[in-house]
Amino acid sequence: MAKDEFGLAVIGCGTIGRVRAELAREHPGLGWLGVCDIDERAREGLAKDTAADFHTDDFHDLVERPEVDAVIVATDENWHVEPILAGAEHGHRLFIEKPLATDPVESARVLKAIEDHGVDAVVGYTQRFRRRFITSRQRILEGAIGDVTTVVTRAFMNRMVPIATLARTKEHRNLTPMVVSGTHSLDACLWLLEGIEGKQPVEVYAKSGDRVLGEYGTKDNTLAIFTLADGSLWSMNISWALPATWPGAVYGLQIGIVGTSGALDIEDTHRDLVLASEVGQSASVGYAPNDYDTPIPRHVDFLGSKPFGDDTSIGFWGPMREETMTWFNRVLSGRPTHHATAADGHRNLLVTMAMDKSARIGKPVELMPDPAALLID
Repeated sequence: MAKDEFGLAVIGCGTIGRVRAELAREHPGLGWLGVCDIDERAREGLAKDTAADFHTDDFHDLVERPEVDAVIVATDENWHVEPILAGAEHGHRLFIEKPLATDPVESARVLKAIEDHGVDAVVGYTQRFRRRFITSRQRILEGAIGDVTTVVTRAFMNRMVPIATLARTKEHRNLTPMVVSGTHSLDACLWLLEGIEGKQPVEVYAKSGDRVLGEYGTKDNTLAIFTLADGSLWSMNISWALPATWPGAVYGLQIGIVGTSGALDIEDTHRDLVLASEVGQSASVGYAPNDYDTPIPRHVDFLGSKPFGDDTSIGFWGPMREETMTWFNRVLSGRPTHHATAADGHRNLLVTMAMDKSARIGKPVELMPDPAALLID
């Protein structure tokens, strides 16, 4: 049943939680806003900037409030599970930053709780709200390239992302290129092929390296070959170890899809908008949690390479605006959207961790694996 307004709880007041909370304050359907973070400065700063009705350092206090209808979980990757479970227990609609968990068994537990409580939950995969991917998916579904036989995916990322991400936690075991960042390009490809018979991945063989980022507790890269159910092949590669001076402030993605009667080439590297300046560009134009900045000046920048959008003098603009506002409309109207579901999020985690396992053991891994089989001894 459609409603006139909603009450929102935002758990996690970092980069992404701030963006979504500020967008919520713009939405005409917002009736009440509460924010939560254990970092007092981040919490109080966001509460002030969004004129929040309530703020706390305990997410239980927030989700139990009678005003709350919907919850955004935007904590660090390792700390999603308990806020999700609390929100599901109270029957709130959920928007969850990926992943559901960094432990595959915990991810399965979270998904089960969401399904058992009958909660409408989505996962933040912002690429689904970029026009180029929406249009490409429609053309594929219309049969413009025939039956898909080959997919090639290449993602390049500036190393400031893993360095900044790993600096926020001592638990690095599952914070790999694929689990944290490659999952976005993986989800985009699976979504492009969604609903087409035979295009589900059934096996993956992967390798990884760690010459640059090994000292930080993660891998540099993961390169994999997927076999799909009908025998089609998919090459999925990511490196998030490009130098801090790399012009792409965050993400550069290329996807090539070949079919029996055509081909589709998706360029998302942002090389069409290049800034060159004598003034060194700060990491803040890309990804700068906890005031992280690059150790080396960056004098060239691929503008628009921050995949979720950009801050401007008139607010935040980009696909995260469309993703977030569309979800608010979903909360109010109950109408379906093309957000990733909780089941999609769990699948994506299993696939990315299967890639990591294959690289670790040097053998192919069948999909979809039992979550417990993906645990690192």
